[in-house]
Amino acid sequence: MKIYLASGNQHKLSELLIALQQAGLDGCEVFSANLIGGMPEVDETGDSFEANAILKAEALQPQGPQEALYLADDSGIEIDYLDGRPGIRSARYAGDNCSDQANNEKVLSEMREVPEEHRGCRFSCVLALVGEDLTKTFSGTCEGTLLQEYRGSGGFGYDPLFLPKESESTFAEISSEEKAEISHRARALVKLMEYLRERLSLN
Repeated sequence: MKIYLASGNQHKLSELLIALQQAGLDGCEVFSANLIGGMPEVDETGDSFEANAILKAEALQPQGPQEALYLADDSGIEIDYLDGRPGIRSARYAGDNCSDQANNEKVLSEMREVPEEHRGCRFSCVLALVGEDLTKTFSGTCEGTLLQEYRGSGGFGYDPLFLPKESESTFAEISSEEKAEISHRARALVKLMEYLRERLSLN
């Protein structure tokens, strides 16, 4: 089974390879979109993580083998006090082509006067697997609190502001091993691995 990842992000490719290895799915081969011409530009017009993940997977599909599977993800942070924003606009909350810091600063500004008991939020991730006559999605979330200041130098995006319920460390402070157990993407990957295991056993 060949899977092409609809992303140019090497971190996401490594994460997927580790998940497959840990699940013992030796029958799956994972490839970067770069091997089939690179990830095309996608206008993320969907109104949900699920819709945008499917759009990205379907955008890559015509560039590769018909019998292969194509995997994409869409993820972001949803802040309760902001009615779920940034949500699907997490990567460009402060504007198109903005930096992680600009996004974080906008969120901090909007949440400046909000007390801790109202700073609940979650990271959400949806993985979309697309193939010939196949469209499946797998979701995962990680609940936490949005801090009032940065903590940690690791991770990316909103990681320095996100304190998960399962840890005393932010996503920018915890080890990659701990993050691989509790993150939103890790939880979606567990569901994907279960599906792939069933699919391989049927072939």
